[in-house]
Amino acid sequence: MATSSDGQIQTLVRPSETDLSSSDPLVHRRSSPSPPGTTDASPGSSSHRPAESAGQSDSRTSPDSAVFRRAIAGDDGEGSEEGRGSLMAPRDKENQGSGGWIPAKYKYRASAPAHRWIRESPLSSDAIFKQYGLLIRAGFWFSSKSLRDWPVLMCCLTLPIFPLVAFLIEKLAWRKFISEPVVISLHLMLTTAEIVYPVYVILRCDSAVLSGFTLMFFASIVWLKLVSFAHTNYDLRTLIKSFDKEDTSTNLSGIDAEEGISFKQLVYFMLAPTLCYQQKYPRTKCIRKGWVICQFIKLVICTGLMGFIIEQYINPIVQNSQHPLKGNLLYAIERILKLSVPTLYVWLCMFYCFFHLWLNILAELLCFGDREFYKDWWNAKTVEEYWRMWNMPVHKWMVRHIYFPCVQKGLPKGIAILISFLVSAIFHELCVAVPCHIIKFWAFLGILFQIPLVFLTKYLQNKFRNTMVGNMIFWIFFSILGQPMCVLLYYHDVMNRKIRTD
Repeated sequence: MATSSDGQIQTLVRPSETDLSSSDPLVHRRSSPSPPGTTDASPGSSSHRPAESAGQSDSRTSPDSAVFRRAIAGDDGEGSEEGRGSLMAPRDKENQGSGGWIPAKYKYRASAPAHRWIRESPLSSDAIFKQYGLLIRAGFWFSSKSLRDWPVLMCCLTLPIFPLVAFLIEKLAWRKFISEPVVISLHLMLTTAEIVYPVYVILRCDSAVLSGFTLMFFASIVWLKLVSFAHTNYDLRTLIKSFDKEDTSTNLSGIDAEEGISFKQLVYFMLAPTLCYQQKYPRTKCIRKGWVICQFIKLVICTGLMGFIIEQYINPIVQNSQHPLKGNLLYAIERILKLSVPTLYVWLCMFYCFFHLWLNILAELLCFGDREFYKDWWNAKTVEEYWRMWNMPVHKWMVRHIYFPCVQKGLPKGIAILISFLVSAIFHELCVAVPCHIIKFWAFLGILFQIPLVFLTKYLQNKFRNTMVGNMIFWIFFSILGQPMCVLLYYHDVMNRKIRTD
């Protein structure tokens, strides 16, 4: 026991040698001479000065004031009775630092030091590796197991056959060797075969998820281009029939009524960063080689960053989680919220890599002029605005080949929007469920869930004008809750499937 300068009896708390030696490895202790007037004797030394009785203690030499002066001066008093914990509250991280431990009575004063430790930010490399260690696998990018996916690679390499067949069909149609009903039937069979073929290959060879997703992604792009190619040419032939030949040359300049299409136009369209076919595109004059190299370096760096976040952050969280629909609800919410930050980073990196870097690189190499691949979707006030702005190639395709044809057929606009979302939901499900080898319709339902959000955010935007309430709802439901939920659902379904298969 000891008596403080204010006459109150306090308990001497001396930390054990184990506590003193178990400090954080990031903390570098600093030794400095004790201020004048303080005792620097070690515990048990005969020179140690006992606390004075009440009424006779001097604030300049009391243990409290000595320790506090050490803390203010930046000295932890290591080796002294006061500096090692005398008259201290129980030691914790908030009471530790390069300035020593602060008495409980001084801890919350304005003069108490707020910065006492050398500490790392939670997202710094030292903190990351201390928590998880380096989790990047040696075979993250390439693995010998990927050789079993050679059927997927061969399927991807044979996809250009379908545009060639579509070109032959259109060539025969423009030369009037086959009738329009036959042309439509041939295109329906061709586009159906183009999407069924990769699905069959992925499911048949039991490919890896990443390989299957890559194949389905390219197959979906080819399918959308084939539909646009067939639909546009059909509409051009319809227009040509409705005009005289003189009017055709005037109103539809650039269209060869005899030939209709050329192989060069098809090749350019299949390579161009667009899903909407037309015979002429706005073109730039030259290729900026230095700019392309700079964008490509950015693409490599951002792709590596995505891989790092997935391996270092997302994998540990999902591996230590339970199925969100079969476990504790609060635990599932905790996992989803913890997963929301890294998945949001990956999603933003993916958007930047694909829509900004890759599509602009492709456009520059092909001198493609219209580079509005996205708008400021992050400022969207409604979910409908977001879907109109975040993926412009798909949006233009939907408007041109789904929405307007439905409206022209006399369908209400609401039904046309519903059909557009239905087509989008089907392809999202194909691109995710088929590579995962499970059909649970999570992605399908996730896209259809956007429909009520469209009407909800539009209603709130009309009710609360000049606000971002719709934008907040979008970020909460789509980014913070929706994407992490889908990651957990598909991860556990894939793991359960592997367990059943094994």
